[in-house]
Amino acid sequence: MTTGPLAGLRVVELTGLGPAPFAAMLLADLGADVLRIDRPGARPFTGSTEHDLLARGRRSVAVDLKHPDGPALVRTLAERADVLLEGFRPGVTERLGIGPEECLARNPRLVYGRMTGWGQEGPLSATAGHDLGYIAVTGALHAIGRAGGPPQVPLNLVGDFGGGAMYLVVGVLAALLEARVSGRGQVVDAAIVDGTAHLATMVVGMLGGGLWRDERGVNLLDSGVPWYDVHETADGRHLAVAALEPQFYAELVDRLGIADVAPDRAGADPAVLRGLIGDAVRRRTRDEWVEVFAGSDACVAPVLSFAEAREHPHLAARQTYVEHHGVVQPAPAPRFSRTPAALDRPPARAGEHTREALADWGVEDVDALLATGTVATVGEH
Repeated sequence: MTTGPLAGLRVVELTGLGPAPFAAMLLADLGADVLRIDRPGARPFTGSTEHDLLARGRRSVAVDLKHPDGPALVRTLAERADVLLEGFRPGVTERLGIGPEECLARNPRLVYGRMTGWGQEGPLSATAGHDLGYIAVTGALHAIGRAGGPPQVPLNLVGDFGGGAMYLVVGVLAALLEARVSGRGQVVDAAIVDGTAHLATMVVGMLGGGLWRDERGVNLLDSGVPWYDVHETADGRHLAVAALEPQFYAELVDRLGIADVAPDRAGADPAVLRGLIGDAVRRRTRDEWVEVFAGSDACVAPVLSFAEAREHPHLAARQTYVEHHGVVQPAPAPRFSRTPAALDRPPARAGEHTREALADWGVEDVDALLATGTVATVGEH
């Protein structure tokens, strides 16, 4: 039995890559019945189905959208859904006959969520792109890196998943709430460039207020100060130091053993202070510092690899990483007191649930659809 605060919500997902599947995964984690529309014979992005974690939690129906009857089936499913998610370039679903106009005509309450990098309109909307280019034009990439060096390439968490997928989910849920009042659905245009710029609101405000310099590595939160930075330990590993407030800074230098020699940070030469803190950190291994700072408010944490993170005592206690169907993966988030989210289905092969899912959604003559090649099941395409 599906649990979670979104239990009962029906979502059609037109499968894509990256942020749109993550948004669908999150909705499924929270209990939604997400029907994943795959291409017949599609291969998992990760190389193995069991590790295709962005596909977890939902059933897969393989539909040939180029078959004359494929788009009609999608329109039928959209008529029975609360949400449709797609991550194609602008105009693709319209050309297929499954764009917002066609789907909303069949289901006026439908929330039609669209995930792109550049958005549905604008000079670049029809061009290809990836996370790095999207965050580059927003100013976010320019701000990431050390003083005197080039911008550093972050994981695609900033654009694809932070500025993209999470904003798609917020937009879809907001539109669903509004539809409860108006009885009308709408299109949600989630663009990675828009979301990434929005994520930077605080920094943009600080820049305008004169509290941030439009340069890399010279500000409070970008490695410009040694008490908010990453320092190498004796074993070549690293500590993350984030002692922003005076009381936390005082505990930091005390536990580092330099409280009697470290100058007050407000009037210190940054290079001198960086040297004092860096030299102190290099005297012990990372794990030795973990013991030194255990239970403290110095805001110091070990920099762990993904492989190590699962074993961190706090994450282990909260079961932030779990094992599901033999695969270690992040648990659903956030957490709910009354309607807890839970992992349901493991990632599915394309078309694994074509028969059962279409039947559950009230589609008749599935055998006829299979016979014509409109849909396929595993082993039948």
